[in-house]
Amino acid sequence: MTFTDVPLQPKKKGLTRRQKRSLSRGVQYTVFVAAVIALAVTADWGRLQNQFAQPDIARQMFPDVITLALKNTVLYTVSGFVGAMALGLVVALMRLSSVGPYRWVASVFIEVFRGLPALLIFVFIGVAVPLAFPGTEIPGGTYGKAALGLGLIGAAYMAETFRAGIQAVPKGQMEAARSLGFSPARAMVSIIIPQAFRIILPPLTNEFIMLFKDSSLVLLLGVTLEERELSKFGRDLASTTANSTPILVAGLCYLLVTIPLGFVARRLEANAQEAVK
Repeated sequence: MTFTDVPLQPKKKGLTRRQKRSLSRGVQYTVFVAAVIALAVTADWGRLQNQFAQPDIARQMFPDVITLALKNTVLYTVSGFVGAMALGLVVALMRLSSVGPYRWVASVFIEVFRGLPALLIFVFIGVAVPLAFPGTEIPGGTYGKAALGLGLIGAAYMAETFRAGIQAVPKGQMEAARSLGFSPARAMVSIIIPQAFRIILPPLTNEFIMLFKDSSLVLLLGVTLEERELSKFGRDLASTTANSTPILVAGLCYLLVTIPLGFVARRLEANAQEAVK
């Protein structure tokens, strides 16, 4: 018998890589659907509806939940965001400065306010500042305190975002500006920072969403009825009605703002990636 006379064994056929991926995806979908069905079957939807979805209580919240609570939440957030952008840009430039003390101060600021919980920052503003400086009032009352607290919270994160955006601009841009007679400061303001803004626009949108949610801590400052934001408004009505429907409605109002902003952030990020390509 020669080598060619030996019968060839048929090769065992296994699943291809594509088939394995399809099988794995099918198992994951099956587990997900089974978990959703199990949750839907075992949950007591009647009790949930009685506690969180009473139409009569929800109707009582309008239009104040929009014209008062949501309006105040947006005002707190916008004022804090503007302050955070201004302070964050200054801290970022200090962080990139060649002057040592500027860098040290900026680094300490970032580490402290990025590491502290937002709740403690509002407590310091509402309690520690009046104790340390008796008779001193922050301009704007509650709105000014909210802008200061949210500004300090956001500035620490935005400073690092600004620094990354400025460093992402090619160094040749600064060299080209200097060759045209621009001073370093004018080149930074006119050439570098505008380009950095286009780069960091998506993360800045995410920072706004973060501050929008952190605005719920304004209640620690002691707000009046006309200064209540969404969380305080919902909690007060929940206590009055002994029902959690106002909290659910307040949460939905947050989503009315954060979901569209999240979509905008994703679109901006996609556009930025396409521009790079």
